[in-house]
Amino acid sequence: MSLTTRFAPSPTGPLHLGHAYSALLAWDMARAAEGQFLLRIEDIDQSRSRPEWEAHIYDDLHWLGLRWPMPAMRQSDRLPRYRAALRRLSDMGLTYPCRCRRGDIETAAGAPQEGVPQFGPDGRIYPGTCRSRTMAEAGPQDVIRLDMAKATAALPLRDFVETGPLHPGRHALERDRLIETVGDIVLVRRGMGGSYHLSVVVDDADQRITHVIRGADLFEATQIHVVLQGLLELPTPVYHHHRLIRDTAGKRLAKRDDARAIARYRDEGATPEDIRAMVDLAG
Repeated sequence: MSLTTRFAPSPTGPLHLGHAYSALLAWDMARAAEGQFLLRIEDIDQSRSRPEWEAHIYDDLHWLGLRWPMPAMRQSDRLPRYRAALRRLSDMGLTYPCRCRRGDIETAAGAPQEGVPQFGPDGRIYPGTCRSRTMAEAGPQDVIRLDMAKATAALPLRDFVETGPLHPGRHALERDRLIETVGDIVLVRRGMGGSYHLSVVVDDADQRITHVIRGADLFEATQIHVVLQGLLELPTPVYHHHRLIRDTAGKRLAKRDDARAIARYRDEGATPEDIRAMVDLAG
């Protein structure tokens, strides 16, 4: 199987230099291996996604010199696939509905205990308030969670290979660590057909992604994805978590950083080669 990478932005704001670095790196790795580069539009959050931002994504990436098979995959077209994956996990007895709001979770978590992790790659570690509920009780205002203790007992845990600069090597998952430092992640959010964790696993498998290229801020989330891949009997790609592009104060770039937007550099007369130089990525 040839190497296949992807770039998967959300159309919720302008692409910035961090996006450029990630997309160019995935493109370069695919070209170096004579493989394939794919684009995926992660627009599952329809309350924030905008058609105009999706159009900007295409414009910016084409300007950078990137090409991909069309049409690009769009998550909003794939809700039946996410529902099927959820049904499979539910049929295994691994999911439950949760009615807790953020304030409820904060209150139930109580005062922080020294040495006990409070946050994981899915945010505040859920205290398990609704864990006894069954899927038959699920309502439209519930989120759906994965029971991590049951999930990690359901199958042998996989390893994954990381080729990025910060955590290179083979990484083994640990059941106790997943339960204590990750917890019962959200699989389906209110008003959405899935969560990032569920959709990205299904999408990567369906696009036959062999190498996931993304920012180092998502390294800890990889253990969630590998668990879901095992449960759904999907392949586990090789992961490459790259350094983050930061501003002069050392802060990671976000979409609100319009001053770092690719479109602004374009309007000011920059070239794609200038963008590569800015992110220290030679052409």
